[in-house]
Amino acid sequence: MKTTKTKLTKVKINGHPFYCVTWPKMGKGRNRQFFKNKSEAETVLQQKLIEQANYGVAALAFTERQRAEYLECVEKLAPFNVTLRDAVRFYLPHLRATNRSCTAKQLVEEIVKAKGADGASKRYLSDLRSRLNQFAVSFDGKPVAEITTAEIDHWLRSLTDSETGEPLAPTTRNNFRRVLNVAFNFARNRGYCVDNPAAMTAKAKVIDTAAGILSVEETSRLLENAPEKLVPYIAIGAFAGLRRAELERLDWKEVDLQSRLIEVTANKAKSARRRFVKIKPNLLLWLKPYAKSHGLVTPLGYRKLLARARRLACIQIWPNNALRHGFASYYLAHFKKAGAAELALELGHTNATLVFQHDRELVKPKDVKRYWSIVPETKGANIVALAKAA
Repeated sequence: MKTTKTKLTKVKINGHPFYCVTWPKMGKGRNRQFFKNKSEAETVLQQKLIEQANYGVAALAFTERQRAEYLECVEKLAPFNVTLRDAVRFYLPHLRATNRSCTAKQLVEEIVKAKGADGASKRYLSDLRSRLNQFAVSFDGKPVAEITTAEIDHWLRSLTDSETGEPLAPTTRNNFRRVLNVAFNFARNRGYCVDNPAAMTAKAKVIDTAAGILSVEETSRLLENAPEKLVPYIAIGAFAGLRRAELERLDWKEVDLQSRLIEVTANKAKSARRRFVKIKPNLLLWLKPYAKSHGLVTPLGYRKLLARARRLACIQIWPNNALRHGFASYYLAHFKKAGAAELALELGHTNATLVFQHDRELVKPKDVKRYWSIVPETKGANIVALAKAA
């Protein structure tokens, strides 16, 4: 391949003599500069020959501005012991991601659609869309590739309760952070961003608090004051520990009194895993009068019915997941540690550690037998009899 030489030649342009200085261009081709005065041309030629001797042929292609910029960049990178090539290699993926990135709003639509196609539950998709939509509104129009960890941190700390205006509880804030992690991992896999800025955000400190439960007397009064159609809902929650959402979807055909098992199907379970929950002796007595061949166990408008039963039962404070946590606490107190693994299976947990972390409260031994002795006084009557503790 012919190499361009640095040289001076005499040429004619439109019949007039000119002096042309030629030198190599980086890559292919050549650079040329024309002069009317031979001495000026010879001066430039000498400069190019000196540059070529000092820096090589490639350096001739640099303008003075480019050469100054190069020296400036090299000087700034020197403390980090990296080259200009290293910097370019690091920055190029970000530029490529920015060019094909999407907005937060577009990301929400893509991820919800993808998760739905992957078989995610309606409840999960609703939670995903609700939390991510709030994020998308705050970062409207900004490419996800340009959203930083600091910006996400600031947004998470600024979240407030829509009703009280108070900062979100640590657990709720961490739930938003968890969803953002899912979203940015998805974006990274799609090539919309280089890394996951949400993964590096601060996690709110959650102070462990005891699981709230109802006392034996409160559970008894609640069943006593509940309308008949609500009794199965309360009884299964208190003596089988199903989640509220699982109770809302439970059908009577999944309640087998003969086998004494309640089936929580995979599509109705939070964990998306099928499980069976044993029907305890006292729960069997509560369910027999109301059992049906099919139909929802939980009546329409059950929230209002439950609120009214709570007022009649003089229960002023209703802890979160009160019935489920009560079941776990009294169950564990009765069977001790030996029953923790079985309890975890019935609650739908992957291991017994979660039971101790989230679902149980310490109860007094004298209350354990009384709790599992809460039974209807007479068949069909909604009156509770507490068996006397031995």
